[in-house]
Amino acid sequence: MSTLQRSRAAAALAPVARSRLHFVRELLRFGTVGTVGTVITIGGANLMRGRFWESPVTTVLVPTMLATLFSYLANRHWTFRHHDSDGSGREMALFFGLNGIGMLIQACCTAFTFYTLGLHDALSYNLALLVGLALASAWRYWSYKKWIFTRSAPA
Repeated sequence: MSTLQRSRAAAALAPVARSRLHFVRELLRFGTVGTVGTVITIGGANLMRGRFWESPVTTVLVPTMLATLFSYLANRHWTFRHHDSDGSGREMALFFGLNGIGMLIQACCTAFTFYTLGLHDALSYNLALLVGLALASAWRYWSYKKWIFTRSAPA
């Protein structure tokens, strides 16, 4: 392969490499925001469980709502800042609606563990939290990319 051919091949691969690098950076940022949100959710849930012992579903929902607010702000202004925003309340309403589905996923995991399986210990509670968070995170990432933080038009 000649130098010119290698140069052309490298130039052809450059957009693919940039696209993959962009995806990896975006995923890492989403993961960082998610990690902070997870700390808010699990820390808050365990704090509520230890101090107030409300229903296990309530102890998941309240801190998840706080984590959702943090997540929206961090994802809009950091993770997906290069994506379009129409500046209306539509994006925020859609974000919180889709997060409501994520909260439902988390609450169902906790409720299933507590009420159906009858597991009331702290380890089971935290495992249910983690499983619910993992499933809800997969849902959130996919739904954010699909419906909320859409790709910017090429400049």
